[in-house]
Formats: sequence, structure tokens, C-alpha cells
Amino acid sequence: MFRTRRPHGWRLAIALAPVVALVAACGSGSATESGAGSQLVLKVADPGNAGPLAVAKRDGTFDKALAPLGAKVEWVNTTPGFSSMLKLFNTKQLDVSGAAFSPVVGALSKDVAVRIVAVQDPAGKDQSGIIATKESGIHSVAELVGKRVAVNPAGKGEYILLKALAQAGIPADKVTRVPLQQKDAASAFATGKVDAWASFLVPYQEAKANGGVEIATEQSIGSKDNTVVVFRTEILDKRPEIAAKYLEVLQGLTVQQHDNPSAFENVFEQTGPRALTGARLADAIRVDSEATVPRLPRESDAADLADVVDLFAGNGVISRTITAADIFYDLKAKLTPDQLAALKTGR
Repeated sequence: MFRTRRPHGWRLAIALAPVVALVAACGSGSATESGAGSQLVLKVADPGNAGPLAVAKRDGTFDKALAPLGAKVEWVNTTPGFSSMLKLFNTKQLDVSGAAFSPVVGALSKDVAVRIVAVQDPAGKDQSGIIATKESGIHSVAELVGKRVAVNPAGKGEYILLKALAQAGIPADKVTRVPLQQKDAASAFATGKVDAWASFLVPYQEAKANGGVEIATEQSIGSKDNTVVVFRTEILDKRPEIAAKYLEVLQGLTVQQHDNPSAFENVFEQTGPRALTGARLADAIRVDSEATVPRLPRESDAADLADVVDLFAGNGVISRTITAADIFYDLKAKLTPDQLAALKTGR
């Protein structure tokens, strides 16, 4: 799966996975308002110390690829988790990100104008799940009844918890969902303010390494919350060639990650708080070796998306149903034959 590591500890896919925005390089106008000949700045969330985007940042890969289109990238600090970035999308400070189905469904239910352009087949599904504090005495999903569990609302954490409860036959209202984004949830978990935490990627692995008790993983609960690549819709409508080139470069980097996984860890720093060592480094390299290449959405992805939508709608997380037509952008229809030929479609 596509993963990134940032200073605040979020490793991304989906991804899912993963994070880019497009605005004008000069003046205060947005990218779609810039005139001919002006350079576009593709604002990308800083990837930290690992993953395809970290390698691209180090090597200037996106700048080289986007230069013929009159664009370049700028790396921007963000908070961990797509659901915590919605304000950035609304204010045009961020235009593309790795994510998963769940937080994009949540975003669309709040009228955030984003769409999915690519999906990654499942990989590394032991990197996210539910962990309990040692002090809680919880060792199974069934023992969550009556407990407080931190989740990022309308995002992957909430999906994981609801999916695990449904699998165990436990009504969702038997467990208190505490809505916290990843950074705040990590603090609440560490200080015992919650009994458990439905989390993902680096924060999840860090909490496990610090003594958290794993009681479920995305693998064990049959998660359908696949990693995706998401763009702000305005960019897709106005500059689809930018999205196509970004995806083409990301596909190539992910192939390299799969084939040479050790080169995608500790990209900038071999020591220090962002660097991995020992068992955690070995595990990260294993997950890198399982990376799947992001591809254009296909019909079978609609069934996985429906699993997320139905679970959220059935538990009152979203107030309206989100369809595949709402969430998947038909980038293929916007591209020239040559642009489409450059992409791995997965068909």
C-alpha cells in the first residue's frame, strides 16, 4: 500500500496513500484562475521520512515531470489523517491527497468538493486496527462493550470500529465512540482518557510498540476501506493533465517501492525520532514490498465503496447516501489517448 511518514507520524496508501494541492504560484489567485504562461504550484503535504513521496521530494521527481506542464511542487506540513485536512481542501490550500474510502465518503457528506481518481488494491492490512490500553484489561472486540474508544470521525478509525463491532454482532451503541483526530487521540490513549483506539498506520504502530494491546486489525475484520488518491474536483475539471501526470509519476514510484522496499524507508534521516530501526524497520520494509500500484477505478471498486457507505449510513455517521458516481472521477474521459496510455489502468 502507499505509505508516507511525516513528523506527526502518519504513514500513507491510501493512502491510500499518502498528498498534493494546486494553486497559482503568483499573486493570490488559485491555480484555476491563473493565466496562460504562469507557473502552477502543486502543494504537497510533506511526506516525512518514508514512502514514494519522500523519495520524490528528495529527488525532485515531481518537479521534473511537471515542468513541461508549467507546474512545480511545494511541500506543506499537514495534520495526520485525511479527515483532519478537510479545511485545507475547502480553502484551496490542498488539492490532492492519499486517503481511504471512508474519510472521502465523510468529506462528500459534508459537501467538500473532492473526488477519487485512483484506487490501490489491499495491502498491509495489519497496519491498522483497534488497540486497547494495558490498564483497560480489554483483549477482544466483545470486551469493548461499555468502553470508550477514540475514532477519527467519519474516517478510517470510525469505519474500523463499526466494522469490527458489526462482525462481532455488537450493536454500535453499546460502545462510546470518542471523536478525536489522530494527534489528539494519541494523547488521549497514552494518558488513559480512552480505553481503546481505532487507528491506522504510523500512529497505530507507535501505540502498539509502546504497549498497546492489539484486539483487531483491518485484515481480521474484513475491511473494504481501500487506499485511494483524491483530488479537489475543481483541479480535475480544469487541469486533468496535471492529475494524470501526478498519477503517472506516483505509479512509477510505487513500482520502485515494491521492487526495492528498503530504499523507501529512512529516506532523509537514518537516526532520530523519524527514523525506524530494528523490528519496526523490518516490518515497514515488508509492508513496502507489498505495495500495490494505484490504478484508475474500476467497476468492482463500487462494491467495496458500498460497504463503507452502508456502514456509515446505517450508523448515522452520514446523513445521505454517497454513490460511486458521486465519489469516483472519470479521469479517463478527460485524457488524450497518449495521456491515458501512460497510466497503468489496472484493467
